[in-house]
Amino acid sequence: MKHLHPSFEAIRPSIGSSFTSLKFLTDENIKSHVWHYHPEIELIFVCKGSGKRQIGSSISYFSDGDLVLIGSNLPHCGLTNENTHNDYEMVVQFKPDFLGENIWNIPELQRISALLEKSKAGIVFGEQVKKTIGKNIVEMHEASSLNKLCRFLNILDELAVTQDYRILNAGKYYLQTQVEDNERINLIFNYVKDRFREVIILEEVADLAHMKVPSFCRYFKKITNKTFTRFVNEYRITHALKLLAEQPLSITEVCFESGFNNFSYFNKTFKEYMGKSPSQYRKEFNYFME
Repeated sequence: MKHLHPSFEAIRPSIGSSFTSLKFLTDENIKSHVWHYHPEIELIFVCKGSGKRQIGSSISYFSDGDLVLIGSNLPHCGLTNENTHNDYEMVVQFKPDFLGENIWNIPELQRISALLEKSKAGIVFGEQVKKTIGKNIVEMHEASSLNKLCRFLNILDELAVTQDYRILNAGKYYLQTQVEDNERINLIFNYVKDRFREVIILEEVADLAHMKVPSFCRYFKKITNKTFTRFVNEYRITHALKLLAEQPLSITEVCFESGFNNFSYFNKTFKEYMGKSPSQYRKEFNYFME
């Protein structure tokens, strides 16, 4: 199977605006299989629906929509596909200097500047922020000219002051600047994405990167701040979360459908990542949705 390196996406601002604001209806922006990057910072709001988010080396599951801020040149996959079942998706894209090179140095914009610095590792926002800001993004999208810009700056300022967020990639995410690493890691990410249900042989993955196993393990840890085993387990657990929430499968079926070939190891790993058992997670998720 042929894998391409993360594609560069060229973005043009909306006509009459210094930044891009887009609204996509259900299934209009299917990019969850497309690994790409661009110099523009990206704010994405998914209204309702569920799916996987892969941003940098972080893989996680979202339900009841999502709100994320993705920094400049941070590789990521789109959030929606035909299985997301979202109402709509809002995408706002802007270059770091879209208001001028030194604009973020002025006192009034210092906290937004700090927010954009944090976005280099990817940020996901909590439930209440998601609902409030999502509505504000729609209103901003429908505004025009200076009103649109003022509303957008206000949105960024609100995101800058909230404590209800999580950084997706711990530590420095090196893929932002190293194109060679981008291409190599892309091969590895796609290999895991295509084969996570199967037994993954470390020697085969190391061969993809043209490395011996010990060198590959050190390299992967340096680039992603996690071991390769942890990365694969995160991918499998994220898939398990989706199945537990959305499919009427038994826990045993979820285990094997997610690429774990040992039920006790699945339970142990799931609890390590989630702090609860798969059955407890399903019970709590169903209670929350009801």
